Amino acid sequence: MTTSPVAVTESLAVHVDQLWDAVVTVDEHAAVRRVFDAVDAGVPPEDVLLDIIAPVQHRVGEHWAANRMTVAQEHAATAINDRVIAALAHHWPPAARAERGRITVACVDGEWHALPARLLAEVLRLRGWQVDFLGAQVPAPHLIAHLHQTGPQAVALSSSIATRLPTAHAAITACQAAGVPVLVGGAAFGPDGRYARLLGADAWAPDARTAADFLSRGMPDTRAPALGHQPVDDLPHLSDQEYSLVARTAPQLVKETLAQLEERFPALRDYSDRQRQHTAEDLAHITDFLATALYTDDDDLFTGFLTWTGSILTTRGVPAHSLHPALDALAAQLKDFPRARRIIGHARRALDTGSGSGPGSDTGPGPGSDIGSGPGSDIGSGSSA
Repeated sequence: MTTSPVAVTESLAVHVDQLWDAVVTVDEHAAVRRVFDAVDAGVPPEDVLLDIIAPVQHRVGEHWAANRMTVAQEHAATAINDRVIAALAHHWPPAARAERGRITVACVDGEWHALPARLLAEVLRLRGWQVDFLGAQVPAPHLIAHLHQTGPQAVALSSSIATRLPTAHAAITACQAAGVPVLVGGAAFGPDGRYARLLGADAWAPDARTAADFLSRGMPDTRAPALGHQPVDDLPHLSDQEYSLVARTAPQLVKETLAQLEERFPALRDYSDRQRQHTAEDLAHITDFLATALYTDDDDLFTGFLTWTGSILTTRGVPAHSLHPALDALAAQLKDFPRARRIIGHARRALDTGSGSGPGSDTGPGPGSDIGSGPGSDIGSGSSA
């Protein structure tokens, strides 16, 4: 007698709720027991990883975004989930030997969100791969050195934050130059993988299960870039230097924007050092996403981030239109940058209309950032509360 799909779904939902209760009460031992119970009850280890642990982690992010969980609570929950994954790997070792080949799994340099990559690494081990999991923020030179030493069939690169896309581009090109094909995944590459294609990755997968299925069928041979290959060879719009100039002068843009906001809203001058620091960090996030939108030449990336930021601010009692003065200050400084002004204008109109969900809407800084998380997050509102 087989179990109906509905019964399986309901059973998984029970396990998700039980793990969630353990995670939010910061009870690591109870969390480990819950996933062991699920395996012992017959839930396949891969399903425990992707249909129990992953949904709990997603719920953690949702609660942070809704201001129902602090940054510290989110970090604690993520740490417990990470340790639960490690415990599960030892509780139920892979049934098959590593016969499929070797895969390197890593996060691009600057990417601290390692849990999605960790889930993929464990799924691949369960499916019989030898996996080198390199963890968070792996600098490209170290990644390439590892590839030369180990000779994997493929590299799986993960990134959750869109501002890592220029770094991801460099890593993709470097891996391909070493003769190793690259599969990418994570929210940074867009829900439809558009940025994976834009940056020349050999393959993209929307989730760990799809990635593992794709790798089992075999990666296509990669084509090494030409000697002296530069990003502008893939992205001709970079020839206008707008991305390079904005990225290079980002600290000055933030400083001048903050000064203009103080001129417009004198109450900002009374901010404490901590409030000023939060405001500067928020402005830096905005500038970084503008630079990335210039790199990809995609208005929706910046607009999606701004509308996401507006929703985060709203849940914290700060109106989304408080972002307008900061955008105006940036646009004034970039008056000779037509693409930057176009991108800013697109985002501003989306904030006015309440629209703008796009590929950048799920690629914001996420839990752990200071966007809207405390005093100083009311960018340009003139409030000193």
